[in-house]
Amino acid sequence: MNIGGLNTLACTKAISDVSGSVSIYPLPHMKVVKDLVPDMNNFYAQYASIQPYLQTKTPTPEKEHLQSPQDRKKIDGLYECILCGCCSAGCPSYWWNPERYLGPAALLQAYRWLADSRDENTGERLDNLEDPFRLYRCHTIMNCANTCPKGLNPAEAIGEIKQMMVKRGV
Repeated sequence: MNIGGLNTLACTKAISDVSGSVSIYPLPHMKVVKDLVPDMNNFYAQYASIQPYLQTKTPTPEKEHLQSPQDRKKIDGLYECILCGCCSAGCPSYWWNPERYLGPAALLQAYRWLADSRDENTGERLDNLEDPFRLYRCHTIMNCANTCPKGLNPAEAIGEIKQMMVKRGV
């Protein structure tokens, strides 16, 4: 919800943290289903479009996909996203192109799988993002990082994806 002018989780926002009268609204720039409930169908469809699961080409190991501590550390700050939508609802690019721009949450999750050393589908994942609207509408305004209740930085992840696109094109 938007509480006191900030997109946040209603379950963790203390009323005492808001000065003056408390105004509560649904997430901005999203259709409202009822009362304070936004329609998240497009948001979750975009998340599904990045195929948010481990993709491998080698045979599945008997026990588990092993990962070094250094490789595991690369996904810190990415997997913690709870898909609340606060970042996307605070992003002007998402407001203007909600049907085509994936938005900060989906792109943060896309990078989560690109950065995972166990995933073997990097080329196909980057191909899926190569579009003038799906990725490149981020203007690094940083509303996403400023409003994330988990303290994550989707803009940084989006920048990393853009760098991967450049490196692969060279």
